[in-house]
Amino acid sequence: MQFMSRKTVKRVKTGSLERRFSMARAGFMAGARYATLTAGTLFSSPEDRQRRRKEILSGQAMELARELGKLKGSVVKIGQMMALFGEHFLPEEVTAALHTLENSTTALHWDTIEKHLRRQLGEIRLAELEVDHEPLGAASLGQVHRAVRKSDGRELVLKIQYPGVADAIDSDLRAIVQLLRVSRLVPITEQFNEWLDEVRAMLAREVDYDLEAATTRHFREALADDPRFVVPEVVPEYCTQNILCMSFEHGIGVSDPAVIELSQERRNFIGRAIMELCCREVFEWNKMQTDPNFGNYLLRIDPDHRQDQIVLLDFGAIRDFDNDTLGPGREMIRGAWHHDRDRIVAALHALGFLSRGTPGRLLDDFASMCFEAVEVLQDPERFPPPDHVLNERGEYLWGASDLPSRMVARASRNALSVHFDVPPKEFIFLARKLLGAYTFLHVIEAEVRGNTILEPFLPMHEEEDLARVAALNAADGANT
Repeated sequence: MQFMSRKTVKRVKTGSLERRFSMARAGFMAGARYATLTAGTLFSSPEDRQRRRKEILSGQAMELARELGKLKGSVVKIGQMMALFGEHFLPEEVTAALHTLENSTTALHWDTIEKHLRRQLGEIRLAELEVDHEPLGAASLGQVHRAVRKSDGRELVLKIQYPGVADAIDSDLRAIVQLLRVSRLVPITEQFNEWLDEVRAMLAREVDYDLEAATTRHFREALADDPRFVVPEVVPEYCTQNILCMSFEHGIGVSDPAVIELSQERRNFIGRAIMELCCREVFEWNKMQTDPNFGNYLLRIDPDHRQDQIVLLDFGAIRDFDNDTLGPGREMIRGAWHHDRDRIVAALHALGFLSRGTPGRLLDDFASMCFEAVEVLQDPERFPPPDHVLNERGEYLWGASDLPSRMVARASRNALSVHFDVPPKEFIFLARKLLGAYTFLHVIEAEVRGNTILEPFLPMHEEEDLARVAALNAADGANT
């Protein structure tokens, strides 16, 4: 694996006053510019005024994102999370700008990292390791360095949390709200505040390295007998509150050209494994990787063509769900798979996703959308998808699928948004999980019958989920 030379900074601004000042200045400047620029549209036609204000909003949001990116730490992670989960209450221009925060690769300078390691591990422990000065990767909350244990040559990886970022989370959140209020880019609504609470909880989990170590061990044990998957081993003698040490696992990225050069059979094997893992998380374990980006996977290609493996990385975004929250989501999947409109509607009500008095025609439209959404997991003989996504063996051509664009076009043609509430976070996590698995199989151009993967999981918890949906709806009816 080759290392990239990265731009570095000497320190992360972690002082509450220092960070608040930087964000307040950015927010005030963005708000002032937005007010000044939009004033010039007052005498334009309504169409030109709307177009121009969208352009101005986009420009100001991008400028704000650039300023946030300079701070690193939890404020950047907050922006990333808002971009991922905030499309239901943020202007699309703001969401697009916040997505640019995901591309920040500025690392902390080695001199600063070395001092941090010495404080965390102590001189004796640190002397046992040969740590690469160049990071393997840098993110908003920390960076990753490869290391070798001198005594036996074992390859390790150190996930190093930036000093002070955990302590800055609450002040960063308060400052973000003030920044958005001053900049006038986002309406501060009840739904927005609820999502801020969820972001706070997610951040707390991501900086809890003891929790991540325990979750990593859980998945390593759960998948110990499945040779398709590799989970790093936690090495506790080099772990602290701010350092997570694990075995270094070799592999290549999902988007590496070598992956698409594999035979169709080998790519199908990988695709089936990923989709089955997704089903196990949702139907069996009630534990979900809520950040299913490609950086959390490596592929270990077997040079002898026996069996390739998937390396699973980064368990900091694993979230536990109880059956009261995940059960209705599973019922939505079952209802869509069986083309059962009433089952979908009952699950929607249980999720609190549906306004009272929604016209039956719109419920029919939404159910039809759900039927189409699971075409990748459907039995093609019962409910055939479009011909262009099936091969001669009836296998789904994930690489040729245009399902997301069809879904977006279909959603834009109806008036569902008027009657549907902002979806609960559990629904969004589930949707992102399924979309992440779909994207994985799409990129590697798998050809797999999805129904042969999903069908064994559908009966799991089915009776309990049906009873739970009925109870939730009965309780909701009694309260209205």
